[in-house]
Amino acid sequence: MHIDTATKSDYLKLIEIWESSVRATHDFLGEDNIKSLKPLILEHYFDAVDLRVAKDESNAIVGFIGVAAHNIEMLFISPLHRNKGIGSLLLKNAIKNQDARKVDVNEQNPDATGFYEHLGFSVTGRSPLDGQGNPFPLLHMELTEI
Repeated sequence: MHIDTATKSDYLKLIEIWESSVRATHDFLGEDNIKSLKPLILEHYFDAVDLRVAKDESNAIVGFIGVAAHNIEMLFISPLHRNKGIGSLLLKNAIKNQDARKVDVNEQNPDATGFYEHLGFSVTGRSPLDGQGNPFPLLHMELTEI
């Protein structure tokens, strides 16, 4: 497994991973939410972050992380590759090489909260709405241990 910088030619694979991961882990999102987010991510959000990808031994992308202004804006792993250390690898790389220090996590996704806590993040606040103004509360987390 190795980490590379993503290119625009990777975006279609990344959005495929995003969608399959969201469907596997974000059961609080409805179909309309996913359909409205997908083009925003593909056309705007990918370009707004420093994207890194995890590639397996055959050079296939299996996960990615996006960081902007010390914030982890996205971290998604292909459902076929979850629980194999890829998220930890991407996060540790982002902390070291992208100066990632903060993340917002959907409160309805306790696995994600536990993942970040396990890797040294603590909850510092809460917002009742997500970034699109939907009633999906966010937990604000910051790195407290390295």
